[in-house]
Amino acid sequence: MEVSQSLRRHFPDGVIAAGCPSRVVLDHVTSKWGFLVLLALADGRPLRWSELRRRVEGVSEKMLAQTLRTLEADALVARDARPVVPPHVEYSLTPLGSDLARLLTPLMDWLVENAPGILDRAG
Repeated sequence: MEVSQSLRRHFPDGVIAAGCPSRVVLDHVTSKWGFLVLLALADGRPLRWSELRRRVEGVSEKMLAQTLRTLEADALVARDARPVVPPHVEYSLTPLGSDLARLLTPLMDWLVENAPGILDRAG
């Protein structure tokens, strides 16, 4: 199987170690809000805070701020703060974040297509 061979390249013994750095980044990008913020920024247009909050419906101010800080620290999101009054801050994906968003988009497609049936069966 192709997926198994690809994973073996990174984990030759088949063990995904607890200390693997990928786990930290995986937690950041697959958190509910991290995933949705990355997808909200995926079209390449920088968004202001309020625009992001509208696109990621249901996220609290606290969680959006925390998520953006985390994704910025991971070099996936860029924050552009302009020194004007009132403050003007825009968020966009870095090239690394854009690469990741391209990989996450098919997962979201799969989720949208399959979630109703899965939830119906889980009833």
